[in-house]
Amino acid sequence: MAIPTTTPQLVESIEQFDDSVSWVNEILASHTDDHEDLPTSDLVVVENHITQLLTALDLASEDTSSQLERIIDDVSRGIPRLAYDLHFMKDGAATLQASLVGVLQRSKDAIPKETSVALDDLHHLDLVKRRMEAAREVLREAESWSTLEHEVTTLIGEKSYGKAAERLSEANKSMVVFQNTPEYDPRRTLMVNLQNQLEAALSTALISAINSQDWAACKDYFSIFSVIQREPEFRNYYYGSRRTPVITFWQNAILSDCNGSLPTTGDQHPQYFPDFLPKFYTNFLSLVNTERISISSIFPDPTITLSQFISSTLASLQPTIPHRLASFSSHHGDSSLAQLIPVLRATEEFATNVEKVMEKIRYSSSPMTTARPSAVDKPQSHRRKSSRMSISLRPGQHRPLTTNSSSNVTEPLESMEWDQELFQPFIEFQVDYAALEKRYLEQSLHDIIANDTRDKTQAVDRPRLFRERAIDIFGVADGSMNRCQNFTHGYGASGLVQTLDTFFQSFIDSWTAEIQSETSNQSSLIKNALSQTELADLDYSAEDWSNIQLALHLLGSARTVFDRLTTFEARLRSYLSQIAAQFRLFSNDPINFMTAPTRGETQLLEQSTLNSAELHSLLISIEQDSIPRESQTPFSATFRNQAPAPPSLPDPLLANSRQALYNFAQTCQNSTANTILAPLRNHLAGYASSAVWRSQLDPTTTISSNELRVPTFSLSPSETVQRIAEGLLNLPRLFEVYAHDEALAFSLQTLPHVEPETLQHLSDQSQEMPTQQSHRRRPSIARPDGIDSEIVSSAWLSSLGHTFLEHLTSNVLPSIQQLSYGGAAQLASDLEYLSNIVRALNVEHAALEQWKVYTSMNDEVGSKALQDMYAESSNTNTILERVGKMRGWC
Repeated sequence: MAIPTTTPQLVESIEQFDDSVSWVNEILASHTDDHEDLPTSDLVVVENHITQLLTALDLASEDTSSQLERIIDDVSRGIPRLAYDLHFMKDGAATLQASLVGVLQRSKDAIPKETSVALDDLHHLDLVKRRMEAAREVLREAESWSTLEHEVTTLIGEKSYGKAAERLSEANKSMVVFQNTPEYDPRRTLMVNLQNQLEAALSTALISAINSQDWAACKDYFSIFSVIQREPEFRNYYYGSRRTPVITFWQNAILSDCNGSLPTTGDQHPQYFPDFLPKFYTNFLSLVNTERISISSIFPDPTITLSQFISSTLASLQPTIPHRLASFSSHHGDSSLAQLIPVLRATEEFATNVEKVMEKIRYSSSPMTTARPSAVDKPQSHRRKSSRMSISLRPGQHRPLTTNSSSNVTEPLESMEWDQELFQPFIEFQVDYAALEKRYLEQSLHDIIANDTRDKTQAVDRPRLFRERAIDIFGVADGSMNRCQNFTHGYGASGLVQTLDTFFQSFIDSWTAEIQSETSNQSSLIKNALSQTELADLDYSAEDWSNIQLALHLLGSARTVFDRLTTFEARLRSYLSQIAAQFRLFSNDPINFMTAPTRGETQLLEQSTLNSAELHSLLISIEQDSIPRESQTPFSATFRNQAPAPPSLPDPLLANSRQALYNFAQTCQNSTANTILAPLRNHLAGYASSAVWRSQLDPTTTISSNELRVPTFSLSPSETVQRIAEGLLNLPRLFEVYAHDEALAFSLQTLPHVEPETLQHLSDQSQEMPTQQSHRRRPSIARPDGIDSEIVSSAWLSSLGHTFLEHLTSNVLPSIQQLSYGGAAQLASDLEYLSNIVRALNVEHAALEQWKVYTSMNDEVGSKALQDMYAESSNTNTILERVGKMRGWC
């Protein structure tokens, strides 16, 4: 039982069964019987058959739903008039009944009694005659069936196959006479046996005619097979005989990258599958061109017949195409994507050439055949209900069936079977494109690293190596767009973006982890002469200068990689725009604009999981980003009177890669900050354990020679804080030296303790700076990115200041165990002095101010503030509580 092609046929076939399971099993079982000679491809064939069955069910469901909606609408409109119509019909029926009674009575009165008796006798005689004629026909059929076997056997022995077929056809028409009688089953068995005998007698002659290319005899045999209802068997004989050379060519091929290492036989040598496949397709195409003429001479439906011939040939290949593709992909491993692309391109070229042959057959058909297909063609209007989103964003729109634009002839669905049969083995790999692309990129990167002949034990310039590796990976990634287009025709764009983003992110993250662990070991490879010149008074060693220089060089390399990433992302966005335009054209005009070279491959890709909501969301966002903001239609009238919004950059495609690069830059910035602040932190090593914090002497008074306490009006900061202050004040000199280095301006937003509002504040301060103060600084250096060097230096100084104060207030000051009155006064003086110093660097630190305020309190005020804090349990100040424990307030 084949899949019904129309909704009435589908409903009728379903009604023949008690449940849906029996119906599905019957269809699959009948299809399996038709392919008993293909045991190795049963699963693929059954899967394809199930797909067609699901499509037919979807169509039937959609048509039934549409008809039900129309019926409901008609009933809804007719219900209000139903009562009126029923009443009107009742009155009319009553009137008609009365009229009929009157007419009947008048007719009876008008006919004499003798005439009525004569008419009854004539009716009785006519009935007897018709029944006798029916009985005579039955007797003739019985006599005909009694001699049927002898007549047909005699005709077959005389090789009068046509007369035997006509005799069987006449007998088959009379089978309806014996329907629902005990004679039906024996006569049906006899009919089948005689048809089998005729087919067996014809098969030898048919094969001989096919081999001798006697197309006239083949056409006569086709008519005989059609008369005895054995047309599918004729096609099987024809297809099996004509496809033998192609199948033999396929089976005898010795492939080194599919079947493994095979021994050579005779003059045959192993060859590569990409080299063999074009030869096979050339041989196959030559056969198709030959069959174009012969099939047109034999069959009434040459287009469908040629499609079925190609499909049956592809399904008969041993080993199957999916098996060889799987073996081929497994052989090449991670680089299988690059090897599969030429195989797919060869297949697409073959499909394009076959499509030209199919067009020749359609154009050579007679006008009558073109305008009114025969009953064998059975073209049906076909609407496919897709579960995927449409790029046209018009829900509910159905694409029309693919038609020939020149002749405006609806293309039968059966003529696309060969196309889908040809590309079905590739769809599994196309759906898995993202994983194949990822494996290919990782393998390419591994090859690049493996080709590096440097001795890893020797010194390596890490920043330069990072830039070189970035050039290599971007070079490899440049070909990914071509691979995506050639292998998936744009349907793998979503997977491409995710794969590239993950690939770049993993590469940069590996370098981030490596730099975090190896920066200190590799820092001595870079020398800096500044340590012996103008900045020799700064408290940095040669290793510290090397660490600073290394971190800046790595930050500069990150900036270079970021520029390359931005350029690559622009190319990727341009490629996605082309895909979006192509899909838009296909959605508006699927006949003239296909996404793939052939209709079958286009349909398979459209129905695959590649055609996902993520893909269409990506393409829609790309299209929206390409439209200028001023030309976009406002969402509502509320926004029409508002000023246009400033242009904004589109969301980055490779967001994770950018974030990974920012993390790498932040790692370099942290390394630079740690190296710069290392001497200052060293000064604080013994600050918390100083004995001055426990001193009982009042530092605000001095003792004279006669032991009199003389009050002093100011308290000097400690020597440690003075040296720290000198180091902080020397930081601007350091950044004036590096003002020309563009690496400092990269990724300022990732600097520790620097928020976007801080950068904006620094920019405003730089613009409002009085001109009389400009002589104290070097002139501003204009950078390509538009960021002034003053802003860059201020951002770094602010970050360094906050980082140092965060270390001071979080790690050093809480480590002080006890704080006497004199120690508190000294600490308050130190913090006051340090606060004034950091304000010169545009740094304001809230925690430092709190430490300064709380340490300067006397015992009475401090105890009261601490009690008030405990009274308000919801507002706990850890700094006040810590100072209270040091001072003994709690």
